[in-house]
Amino acid sequence: MSDQKKFSIARPSFNGNEKAYLLDTIESGWISSIGPYIERFEQEFARYHGVKHAVATHNGTIALHLALAAAGIGPGDEVIVPDFTFIATANSVRYCQAAPILTDIDPDDWNIFPEAISENISSRTRAIIPVHLYGNPARIREIMSIARKHDLIVVEDCAEALGAEYDQKKVGTFGDIGCFSFFGNKIITTGEGGMCITNRDDLAERMRILRDHGMNREKKYWYDFPGFNYRMTNMQAAVGLAQLEQIESLLSERDLILSHYQDAFSGNQMIVTQDHHNQRNVNWMFTIRLKGITEPGRDDLMNKLKEKQIDSRPAFYPIHRMSFYQTGGFIRSIPENSIRISSESLSLPTYIGLTREDIDYIATRVKEAIHVV
Repeated sequence: MSDQKKFSIARPSFNGNEKAYLLDTIESGWISSIGPYIERFEQEFARYHGVKHAVATHNGTIALHLALAAAGIGPGDEVIVPDFTFIATANSVRYCQAAPILTDIDPDDWNIFPEAISENISSRTRAIIPVHLYGNPARIREIMSIARKHDLIVVEDCAEALGAEYDQKKVGTFGDIGCFSFFGNKIITTGEGGMCITNRDDLAERMRILRDHGMNREKKYWYDFPGFNYRMTNMQAAVGLAQLEQIESLLSERDLILSHYQDAFSGNQMIVTQDHHNQRNVNWMFTIRLKGITEPGRDDLMNKLKEKQIDSRPAFYPIHRMSFYQTGGFIRSIPENSIRISSESLSLPTYIGLTREDIDYIATRVKEAIHVV
């Protein structure tokens, strides 16, 4: 294996009908937010999850905001979110002028800690957003039990977890709404894009109206309330439909990459990965924790990998570290697990096309670098 081969952190995979469907939208002239591929993509996505409704959006962050807005989250409300996640989860709450309450994570699976959720519930709590981080299902049944006890909305952030399952049921189907992202590095991609799924007719209808400026569904250009322009284009949906047609093979290839990485790091006591609790993980981004290595040491290791043409990236930084989350009462106790796991963790190249030889090479370079940081 030559040091000159470049390993990106992620790459999209287009091996199906993407080009044919996309050209069809161009030739038909249906390129914007009206067209047959949008409806087909929504229908097939809903069918895949076994739910009644799927509402396509322009990106995954929009999906979260749309879900919260449709659920009536607003000023004065609190929404419990994990401190260790991509920042869009918390920001979407603030778009509603509500307060995200940054909550600690389980030290084993790195997802929001059900016990910490219970500790953070107040009289103002209206919702919980569990994130299925890096494709690993959160303890969603326990979270749903807490939500039912306190009459809370649950919006599942499945941006990284399309196809993941908990107790053989797909994530995104437990809560009131499940939200997905189709960014270029996700399980399937539309370049940018997102989706909300739900079994609730009222939420689906409200999301569709809000998505289209708040326009009345029966009376064109009549608006019942201020909405948003959150629509997916027919071009995006064409690519998404083609990607969804390949979902099982895409997931199988990611499973194989996970297995190769696990074999390559087997027996190394310094390297820890998420506990899957025997649930169906989808290996969105293979992420390792280097126990006992500080954040500067982790960053030094990443620089050494870069010298070998291996891209990596730090795990998500705790949201409470961002300056605009350090005032405003967004944390009620120090999220110690979030701080520790974030500082010790990094993601490695995860994309379809990596061979066992590639992964062995990457793992060898990681293990070499550990001993000199």
